[in-house]
Amino acid sequence: MFAVVRTGGKQYRVAPGDKIAVEKLAGEAGERITLGDVLLAGNGGELSDAGQVTVSAEIIAQAKSEKVIVFKKKRRHNYRRKAGHRQQMTLLRILTVGGEGEQAATMQAVAPEQEAAPVQTAAPDQQVAPEQQVQGGAIGEAAEPSESPKGPEPTTLDEVHTAEPLKDHAPAKPADDQSDNG
Repeated sequence: MFAVVRTGGKQYRVAPGDKIAVEKLAGEAGERITLGDVLLAGNGGELSDAGQVTVSAEIIAQAKSEKVIVFKKKRRHNYRRKAGHRQQMTLLRILTVGGEGEQAATMQAVAPEQEAAPVQTAAPDQQVAPEQQVQGGAIGEAAEPSESPKGPEPTTLDEVHTAEPLKDHAPAKPADDQSDNG
């Protein structure tokens, strides 16, 4: 299920599991909030009543966006002013989109609880070569994954954006001919 929500004067299309960067919202990392202004909701090609849909999100981090340079100049008057600005942003992970009955199902689908297996380590009297040591346990055991299956949680604004920034490449200049043309 998806929804279009409005926050900070902008609209975002969200679905469970999405990570978005919005204008600064009050709250600490780890808190859960509800985005109340739902404009549109649907599932696939069908639309549903947006008034009954709630969007729940978790705050990942409070961060700053990219720096914007403000440069003012008046020619022939020796007037130059340079300033920078970094807008405060909140990084959100969308947990649920839907009504009361659908929230429990999407909550389990987005954040399944992982059972922690007991970690066994080598006895202190055993000598283990550094190249044979395995992170998280003794020799022969599989190491526990240090990251979630979806990857590490983004902590900066750059990690939230999925599209790579466009690279500014100048068109290739033709090679100078060494032969005489005229």
